[in-house]
Amino acid sequence: MIERLGIGHFFELSQAEAIAGFFTPLVVFAVFFLVQLILPGKWVPGYVVNPETGEPRKYRLNGILVFAIALIVWAFELTGMPRDWFYRSSIYAVAGGTVFTTILTIAAVFTQPQGRIKNPLVALWIGRVQELSFFNDRFDVKMYFYVVGGTMLSLNAMSGAAYHYELFGENANPGVFLFASFLTFYVLDYFVFERVQLYTYDLIHEHLGFKMFWGGLMVYGWLYILPLWGMAAYPDPGFSPGWTRVWLIGTPALFLVGWGISRGANMQKYTFKRWPERKFLGLIEPEYIEAGDRKILCSGLWGVARHFNYLGEGFLSLSIALVFGHFTVPWAWTYFVFIVTLFTIRQVQDDRRCAEKYGPEKWAEYQARVKYRIIPGIY
Repeated sequence: MIERLGIGHFFELSQAEAIAGFFTPLVVFAVFFLVQLILPGKWVPGYVVNPETGEPRKYRLNGILVFAIALIVWAFELTGMPRDWFYRSSIYAVAGGTVFTTILTIAAVFTQPQGRIKNPLVALWIGRVQELSFFNDRFDVKMYFYVVGGTMLSLNAMSGAAYHYELFGENANPGVFLFASFLTFYVLDYFVFERVQLYTYDLIHEHLGFKMFWGGLMVYGWLYILPLWGMAAYPDPGFSPGWTRVWLIGTPALFLVGWGISRGANMQKYTFKRWPERKFLGLIEPEYIEAGDRKILCSGLWGVARHFNYLGEGFLSLSIALVFGHFTVPWAWTYFVFIVTLFTIRQVQDDRRCAEKYGPEKWAEYQARVKYRIIPGIY
């Protein structure tokens, strides 16, 4: 069965290596905790309001510094760990990481007041509180998730590319290296605009339960590279020179289109939340519907579709499916299926939350003005 799935190479580790792989996430969690806590950071206000002060919560951000150091340590093998280790140990790391995030979740949930969620299993999944921070707010749990998850996403992708090159050499698939480049660029972009993350769905709405712990650390950090689990075992697809050019130019172009839509939409909303009267990029006049003391942005990219940023994520995931060049292999499409499913569900949840936040009448007014959910003219 394992061989039929094309993941037999993950089970070639010795018993000692398998045990080391199981505990790798725990070591990663501990090291990142210390590094993020020790390294200098910039204090910035976010969107979430601290109920004790009535002022926006302040966050200490140093993700890009942590990311840069992690890349250097990995690239030069400064710990003695081979570059392909994260990839080769993936199965055992996901198993171990799931155990450790479960333990962390239990501690985070059941040390907090019960609140409105009485069922302990529901509380374990969803969480009881939205925010957890320690050491006078120097360490914020949600931002820790994104620093660890984002950095490990890049390292796992590059580790897979290193494994693939060792396996195939001159017959390696350039799409594998593009895949690692796509995800590393995606993570770097996140850290460059780390402050924008403070104005996104997870930071504002999600509670700290298993969904957030496992999702932020393991799904984001280890499982977003799921296509590579199968595709690292495939060599160059062997296209003709003409089709190779189309493939190797077309997929990065599609990736950049998706990134441009997603980043542009998020930046426009970030700009509007911080400076409601400022033109986006100096060009797009902010138009909005007033809902009491709140405003619903409905111009620019947010006047095209209510969740236009999700379309960008869809293009990103499609480029990842196509980048390997083996279009009929199911492994290549795993990330695409996950992203489309995730954001199709999330946009329904978003609409429900927004109706509660702005009031059903005002949200209905916005829906009438911006008719499409994600894909202009279609959906």
